[in-house]
Amino acid sequence: TASPGLILSVESYSRLNKSSVHKGHKTCGSGDILLLLDSSGSIANYEFSRLLQFTAELLHPFTLGRGHVRVGLLQVGTQPNLEFSLDVHSTQESLQKALRRVNQLQGDTKTEAALRVALELLSKMENNVPKILLWLTDGVQPGDVDELMTELKAQGVYVLAVFTVHGNYQVLQRAITPPLESHLYSVDINNIEIITEDLREAIIGMSERLRVVHLTSSSAVLQWRPVLSTGDGYYELYYISELISDSEMRRILPGDSSWAEIINLQPDTSYKAFLRPESNQRLFNTLSVSFHTLPGERIPVVVSLSDSGPHQIRVSWGPLQPADQQDQALLTGLAPGTQYLVTVSALHVSGKERAMSVKACTQEGKLSI
Repeated sequence: TASPGLILSVESYSRLNKSSVHKGHKTCGSGDILLLLDSSGSIANYEFSRLLQFTAELLHPFTLGRGHVRVGLLQVGTQPNLEFSLDVHSTQESLQKALRRVNQLQGDTKTEAALRVALELLSKMENNVPKILLWLTDGVQPGDVDELMTELKAQGVYVLAVFTVHGNYQVLQRAITPPLESHLYSVDINNIEIITEDLREAIIGMSERLRVVHLTSSSAVLQWRPVLSTGDGYYELYYISELISDSEMRRILPGDSSWAEIINLQPDTSYKAFLRPESNQRLFNTLSVSFHTLPGERIPVVVSLSDSGPHQIRVSWGPLQPADQQDQALLTGLAPGTQYLVTVSALHVSGKERAMSVKACTQEGKLSI
């Protein structure tokens, strides 16, 4: 595994070359962006000022207001401070003035407390636009944020992060929403402007994507911007587990669809979903999204038999249970030519038991002369 330092140097070099190509400013895109700004004493005054300048430049091309882009600012300190909420600024002039007026809180880095405010705020927002949490931090001692970040992502929130070179890479890597290369940025604060275009492109692209807007241990709700209409074609939705072989499932959805729920998923499992619009009018790109279901109770879905003999049968099952890394067992001491009912049970801490059974038969024993 590459060290964070190595990843930083390679990533910074590629972004520096990429940013030298003129892309032009875009004003398209829609979504709710909540800025989670580290305003604690671990941030130097100069660093804080640079983060605000970067944020102002990043957001400057967007059209603001409901139906476009809405921006809120939540500061992290000893106590969280909601500088302004999502509905306050509907013009760039108003937003830019507000960003110039922001004062640093100082104090401790209580990121968990701020994340609870963010979770409450974003959970009240409508699900018909992307919800984005952009975390701007030095990344030093970010606190125990894993559970709250997981809950935010389960609510369909995209988590992106920008941090300086001394940040805790492992914590931030777990916190952000994949893909890593466009949602996590590690930079020297003096050269932070080199990521502006890439981060802005990532935000713009979210309004065009297939999105997970709700996630549980066994289901996922997907949403997308409609590109078809009734009678104009249909959508083909298919998804596959990275853990379970032969798990691909396909569904056909009408042309006026904009969301779908996938059910009967396995807990704590990575999936990838694809949405392909089909139309006689024009060609559309296939959209895709990767997601990981929340931890929970895994039900045995595959039980197979092998190595059958007069006195033994090997039993295999899947998927692996979270607390058990064994997925097979050799049953010995069996009687020849006998049918058995083999049951694999998953015993959960909640007290529930889930099981799957298969019939097995040992081979006939050889007669001795």
